[in-house]
Amino acid sequence: MFFSVDPDGDVPIYEQIVRQVKLAVADGILVGGQMLPSVRQLANDLAINSNTIARAYQELQSDQVIEPLRGRGMIVRRDAIKRCTKARNSLVTDSFRRALADALAGGMTADELRELFESELTRQLKEIEQTARASGNGSH
Repeated sequence: MFFSVDPDGDVPIYEQIVRQVKLAVADGILVGGQMLPSVRQLANDLAINSNTIARAYQELQSDQVIEPLRGRGMIVRRDAIKRCTKARNSLVTDSFRRALADALAGGMTADELRELFESELTRQLKEIEQTARASGNGSH
């Protein structure tokens, strides 16, 4: 799995990592029993302090997404997908709410919002389909 962080973003780096792991589990990119990179390895890969990675891993452990595998590192819990899917849905819902509130406060109408949503949804689905075809994976 490839992690990326925005050190200048509004979301703390450890929280960016937590979100990425949860989204990856919800999307099936990370599966139960799969090892995560070590704290040291991920800190080196992302060029950030190892304490930041350790904090993210501690939060993921307390959220019952990952667990230690004695002497080997951290693995994704086999029962994590349900929790991660719920977390993903909450993140998306929160983003929608903020975007809708901003759009409505900016004077957009319900019809304009529906049209914008449908247009963007169509565009994104086409993009996903084209990417899948280009990679030889026509499963989408």
